[in-house]
Amino acid sequence: MQSTSSLLTPILVLVAPLILLLAGLIPTAWANQRSQFMARLNGTLSWSACFSALLAAAVYSFDGTRTWTLYTIDLPGDIGAFSISAYVNSVTVIMLVLVSFVGAVVTRYSRNYLDGDRSQGRFHKWLSLTLGTILALIISGNMLMFWLAWISNSLCLHQLLTFYRERRAAQLAAHKKFIANRISDLSHLTAIVLIGSTLHSLEYSDLLSSMAAMQGPLPPALQWASMLIVLSAVLKSAQFPLHGWLIQVVEAPTPVSALLHAGIVNAGAFLVIRMSPIMSQSELALGTLAVIGLITLALASLVMLTQTSIKVSLAWSTTAQMGFMLMECGLGLYSLAMLHLVAHSLYKAHAFLASGSGVDTFRAPAITSSTGDFKPGRLVIALATGGLMAVAVGAVFGITPEAQPALIAAGTIVAIAMGQLLLQTASVMSNGAFLLRGLGLSAIVCIAYFTLHALFEMALQGNVPNIQDMAGPFQSALALAIVGVFLALLMLQMVLKYATAPLVEGLYMHLYNGLYIDVYITRLLQRVWPSPTPIQGSLPTPFAAQKSHGG
Repeated sequence: MQSTSSLLTPILVLVAPLILLLAGLIPTAWANQRSQFMARLNGTLSWSACFSALLAAAVYSFDGTRTWTLYTIDLPGDIGAFSISAYVNSVTVIMLVLVSFVGAVVTRYSRNYLDGDRSQGRFHKWLSLTLGTILALIISGNMLMFWLAWISNSLCLHQLLTFYRERRAAQLAAHKKFIANRISDLSHLTAIVLIGSTLHSLEYSDLLSSMAAMQGPLPPALQWASMLIVLSAVLKSAQFPLHGWLIQVVEAPTPVSALLHAGIVNAGAFLVIRMSPIMSQSELALGTLAVIGLITLALASLVMLTQTSIKVSLAWSTTAQMGFMLMECGLGLYSLAMLHLVAHSLYKAHAFLASGSGVDTFRAPAITSSTGDFKPGRLVIALATGGLMAVAVGAVFGITPEAQPALIAAGTIVAIAMGQLLLQTASVMSNGAFLLRGLGLSAIVCIAYFTLHALFEMALQGNVPNIQDMAGPFQSALALAIVGVFLALLMLQMVLKYATAPLVEGLYMHLYNGLYIDVYITRLLQRVWPSPTPIQGSLPTPFAAQKSHGG
């Protein structure tokens, strides 16, 4: 006999997307005529979905896997079956609570932000559908159900990105995203067919056990499937070289930017985590994913420093963070990627929703260096302090370079970042104070980092492959290469800070323009598939237009 928890948890996770999807079926004309009612209804339903997700997390208590199938139909070719089912494990619960909470906050913010816009009802209709489809994607227990929610979410989000249909920049950015997502959809579907033809099941509940029982090398069909999953994920998460659309969709209303950057763009990393039993057995796929993420991270982190628009700078930050997240997945650090996903989502939602007042930061007094001289000694001390602290604290948690080189590398990256932060304050402190402060801050950061990772690893135990099972020469070499790139980025930032003016100005100009990568991509896409002409004569109200530009 099934326990109450086994029955109640799937019901609660199904309620969260269902109520939002039903609200999205309201006709647009009716919604626009009753915009205030739609705003209140959407707010009530989004918080109800969040409450349902929280109840599901409380009932589930992270003690196993729950599945509930509503409908099943067998597919030809012995590739498995299509089913409408809920698959609940630790990954599902964490993502459901996170996205439903962000969605509820964004919905409440939208009520004031769109107040007075004559298309407010239409906005809330598509916002409800977008939230409903992303929650349906999260709970999907079947790969084809996941894929249908994947496509539906993209199409619903497209309506929000083109909310101001007369804006040429908004239309072009949404069009580039549309093309990237259609390629992502096709590669994702092909991967699903290859997986089904090999494992004869499309259920996520069967994936981990099937891969654990597989002996010998990974079959060619699954090797191709893992590479197609990489392609689908990097396109969904706006990775190099098709990253430009994520920067330019800030033309959409600010609540849309917050939802996209804090929730939907994470779908690529979520797909990799869901498919981690297959991904973890393909070194080629993991290496490709890590390299693409690292290239994107390096480019975006440098370009971000040159931007003058708050929302554009935040968009480049998201691109860098998505690269970091996929790089972590490429290293096999799935628990750490989930921790990163949660932290980044909460931060980025707040950052976008508060972007309108972000200009106040530039009015605040800042500590400036008392000298422009570069002091290599302080750099060496900062890096050595952070690196030694990462290794020492990691050893306390039982993490060694031989057993978990990827996790040590990730901790070293945190130490490098901390060392760079300490360099900015070194000029206002004596050497002794600098060293003591460096030791203290490095210890706090490293302890918090490894503690949170341990908690997430415990929560995801049994849901993703163990990092210990992936340790080997390939992972060690990849980890060393990544640490080397981060050190090179640190050195480059030092060069930009202390180099002569002509060199800095030249590099600044090229970085400000993103090294012109998106310019060439846009020209190519416009030749292959031109963007639609903006609709004229449907201008938004001046108040809404002002808010969209101002953040």
